[in-house]
Amino acid sequence: MSHPTGPAPESIIHGARKVDTDGIVEDFWLATRGDRIVRTGTGHGWRDELRPGTDVYAATGVTVVPGFIDLHVHGGGGVSFDDGPAAIAVGLATHRAHGTTRSLISLVSAPLERLERSLSQIADLADADPLVLGAHLEGPFLAPDRRGAHDPRALQLPDPAIIDRLLEASRGYLCQITIAPELPGAIASIDRLVAAGVVVAVGHTDADAETARLAFDHGATLVTHAFNAVPGIHHRQPGPLPVALADERVTLEIIADGHHLHPDVVRLAFDSAPGRIALITDAMAAAGAGDGSSLLGSLAVDVASGRATLPESDTLAGSTLTLDSAFRTVTAGGIDEVRAVHALTAAPARVLGIDGDFGRLASGWCADFILLDEAQRVTQVRADGHVVGP
Repeated sequence: MSHPTGPAPESIIHGARKVDTDGIVEDFWLATRGDRIVRTGTGHGWRDELRPGTDVYAATGVTVVPGFIDLHVHGGGGVSFDDGPAAIAVGLATHRAHGTTRSLISLVSAPLERLERSLSQIADLADADPLVLGAHLEGPFLAPDRRGAHDPRALQLPDPAIIDRLLEASRGYLCQITIAPELPGAIASIDRLVAAGVVVAVGHTDADAETARLAFDHGATLVTHAFNAVPGIHHRQPGPLPVALADERVTLEIIADGHHLHPDVVRLAFDSAPGRIALITDAMAAAGAGDGSSLLGSLAVDVASGRATLPESDTLAGSTLTLDSAFRTVTAGGIDEVRAVHALTAAPARVLGIDGDFGRLASGWCADFILLDEAQRVTQVRADGHVVGP
């Protein structure tokens, strides 16, 4: 699904229950013009905004939330984002139908030439579609023993020449990269990437606490799928997680699919790092496509009961998650709606430095929002004021 062209029609949503980072408001209304929310209020004030041709939607019994932002997603709808523009379009349509209005396109570790080609294609897509925010490289600078479902043959040590090639291929659209900071040359590479405006995430790492702290002091601001592919918290060897949880500069990605993390760990993360949890999908091709055999990059993956694993090791290989499902999972697990919505909207927007436009339903903010029924199921998705799903 490509982004609709032309200005969006003027519209009013009224009678809704609003949930965003500012809290919960009943009998809420918002008016949009083009790609922006122009007025909001409660009660019957929306009638003063009526103009000829305005599309009016009575949203009694509906919850409206800002559009979800996914920092980390590899595919969906049966296709992988590593397979080029046509596959990306199919995968994005799957996730947009489930409330994701803005996405980074995540790539697994691959040979350098293939990564350069994919980055160039993503730059073309982002030029044409503002809902594509750019690229996320989950590799190739990962610790071999923490590689998860990445092809070990594609891993590399951080190298200035390689980084320059990746930056050049991305044409400014490399937004995020995962790196193991203990690798030789990693700290200098973090400096280079941060200077280029790239969000650096610590992940797929065996780093100890001191190395993680050094990475954050050099500008890393994110942890890739926290608690997965990183050392666990040990009472004498704490690893990177306690450092990240305590550092106000750092946001932690969480995969809330019921497989990657126990609900108690999800609550621990939300309570320990308030406002700094970003819910992600880490979805691979099977998201929205059902069980069976699939691929993540070049590796075969088995999907059973929504759980994606490498067949030879039972290693988790991404997820089959969509962000609306993550919302339902964390709220069912005891996280209140406001915190959950913040983790799907304002927190990832803050990571990317776009939190002045996304994450609130207020005048002047982007007209990205989702309508949910009483079961928290998506009934409509709008981005830049246009209906883009389901």
